[in-house]
Order: sequence, then structure tokens, then C-alpha cells
Amino acid sequence: MHELRLLAPEDLVETVSDALEALDALSVSVEDADAQTDAEQALFGEPGMPPPKDGWQRSRVIALFTAEAEAREAATLLAAQDFFARCRVIELAEVAEQDWVRLTQSQFAPVEITPDFWIVPTWHEPPAQAKRVIRLDPGLAFGTGTHPTTRMCLRWIAASGGLADRRVLDYGCGSGILAIGAAKFGATDIDAVDIDEAAVGSTRLNAEANHVALRAGLPDAVSGRYEVVLANILATPLKVLAPLLCAQVAPGGSLVLAGILERQADELKQAYAPHATLEVSDSEDGWILMTAKL
Repeated sequence: MHELRLLAPEDLVETVSDALEALDALSVSVEDADAQTDAEQALFGEPGMPPPKDGWQRSRVIALFTAEAEAREAATLLAAQDFFARCRVIELAEVAEQDWVRLTQSQFAPVEITPDFWIVPTWHEPPAQAKRVIRLDPGLAFGTGTHPTTRMCLRWIAASGGLADRRVLDYGCGSGILAIGAAKFGATDIDAVDIDEAAVGSTRLNAEANHVALRAGLPDAVSGRYEVVLANILATPLKVLAPLLCAQVAPGGSLVLAGILERQADELKQAYAPHATLEVSDSEDGWILMTAKL
């Protein structure tokens, strides 16, 4: 493997990236060329939403090629383009061979939810103190337990005192981790729904791997009311879904919402005010968990 590193101004990042992909780069990534300096820029939007820009004022564009000859040819062809006059090649270097599977796995260690409740990838043994374990490997669907929003939802489930005899809805289930967590704490009547069919398939596979029973499907699979409704999405769709989600909660039931930044608390309270009184129940790393009793 060989890596071609280029320097490009913000307005040419997309053009250079597209050109590299057309030249059969295996992958193309973009970094702030001024990272960890006084000129470093913050460049991000609400998680899950498109960034406001294609790159930084000075962006490092990194392309990976199978062979050195391919990388050199790409650099030569790019240099001949008019737009490349404002760019330059930083480096062309060999990438050391690595066990990429082992390297990827090493980034995902067991995640503690409570001292006796853990999320454990299949290549790890559960900690000795773990009494409840969710077996989950990183995949295409959101929800591996590494994000604060997922952990806060699971902490709420763990603190619920058990979910036996309660109907549970996981709306926007992703990997199905919250539905599986509910099952680990006694729920046996569980619906997990998502607009993404890949997430529905992932939820079914993960439920089977964890030996729990649930129904996974698209949102039209929701039926009746639930004692617990969980939705770990993002603030904007949560506001839009306020009437629908509240209508699914049985009298005396709990609504549990995540995917919300601390600064968005008042927006959510206002959006849900006609239906429920939301309160902040947990917080971690700038994210909050909001809950209501209906």
C-alpha cells in the first residue's frame, strides 16, 4: 500500500477528492493541515448532520493506493490539471503492512454501563464482575455503546428496577442495542423499529446473537402503547416526532430521549410541552438524556 498526501485549499478539497477517486484511490480522507497548531479550526455540525464546509482553509488530502506506481501516476496526472496550481504534493510514502482486522478490533474494548452491566465485543471475554452482558460488534448500524447517548439510555434501563411485564419500544433502533438492553432487564414484549432496513436486519442478527426475543421492523410495525418508549436519534427529528412518540406511551409510562446536546434542552422541552414535561435525567460529554412520565 502507498499513501499520497496532498495540500489543498478549502474550495478545492471536493475537486481534488473526486479526482483521486476517479484515479482509483482505495480511499480518500481529509484532515486539518493546521491541526494542533494555533491556526487549527473547529469544523463540525450537529452529529449526524453534514458539516458546514467541505474542508479546512488548509486541508491535507490523503489517498491510499495499492501500488507505488499508481500513486505516482495519480500525482503526475493531478499536477497537469489547471486547478492543481493552488495545491501541492506533500509526500508519497509506503504504508506498513498491518493486521487491519486485529488493529480495528483493538480499538473496541468492553464498555462499562454499570459495574455489573457491560457491552462486550465477541473477541473479548466479559469482565469477571459482569452479571449482564450485551455481545455486540461494530457494524453498519449506529449503537455500539461507545457513544455517550447510548450509554445514558442503557444506564436508564439498568436503573429502571427491571422491565418485566412492560411493553418496550425502541424507536430508531440502529443496532438494536437498547431493545436488547431492555430484554436483558426482563422485558419480553419489545418492538424495535427503524427507517433503515439495514438497521432492522442488524437488530435481528444482534438479538439472535444475544439470545433475546424482540420484533424488529420498519416504523409501521409499531402497534398499541408501550410502558417504555426509547428514542436515541438526534434533536431535530426528535422535535418532529414529538406527537408520534408521546402518543405511543401508555398512561403512567416513560419516555426516554437521547441524541440531544446540552444546548438543545430548551428546544426539546418546548417541542414536547403540549404532550409531556421533559426533564434532564443524565448528562455526559456535552450530551443529555431527557425523560418524561406520561
